[in-house]
Amino acid sequence: QVQLVESGGGLVQAGGSLRLSCAASGRTDTMHNMGWFRQAPGKEREFVAAISRSGSNTYYTDPVKGRFTMSRDNARNTAYLQMNSLKPEDTAVYYCAARNFAAEIRTPNYNYWGQGTQVTVSS
Repeated sequence: QVQLVESGGGLVQAGGSLRLSCAASGRTDTMHNMGWFRQAPGKEREFVAAISRSGSNTYYTDPVKGRFTMSRDNARNTAYLQMNSLKPEDTAVYYCAARNFAAEIRTPNYNYWGQGTQVTVSS
C-alpha cells in the first residue's frame, strides 16, 4: 500500500504561482508513474500531469502546458506540481495519484490517491 498526502494549496490571485507537494509513504518502492488530477465544482475529475518513475518523462493536458511543471524527488518520495501564470479556471481540488504497475505515461489509471488540496485563483 502507498499513502499520498498533498499540500501547498491555497488562495492566489490570477497570474500568481503555487507549488503543490505530494508526499508518499508505505511501499514507495513499488511506485511507477505519478500524476496530478483536479476536480472543479460541478465538474468531473480531470487529468493534469503525469511523470515517469525516473522523472525523465512528463506529460501534460493542453490547458496547462507551458504553465505547469511536474517533477519528483525519489529520494524524498515526493512529487511536485509547480503552477505558474494561474488562471481562475485552474480553481479546483488537486489530487495526487500513483500506481504500482508499469503503464504508458498517458494511461489515466491509478490505484493510489491522496485526499486533495484546494487551489483557488481569484480574478
